[in-house]
Amino acid sequence: MSEITKEMTIGEILRTAPQIAPILMEAGMHCLGCPSAQGESLEEAAMVHGIDIEELMKVIAEA
Repeated sequence: MSEITKEMTIGEILRTAPQIAPILMEAGMHCLGCPSAQGESLEEAAMVHGIDIEELMKVIAEA
């Protein structure tokens, strides 16, 4: 799998690693298809949703 970074947009992540979608959904990011997902970085989305980005990155890395 390509390396996922917190600087990538949700859209980029889903295009390169669609298997990450359930992890994001479980973390509380339920609108993966919304327009913000195309321009918002994973870190920005985590901040908006009150998610600890470092913990989310650990879960993604273990997937």
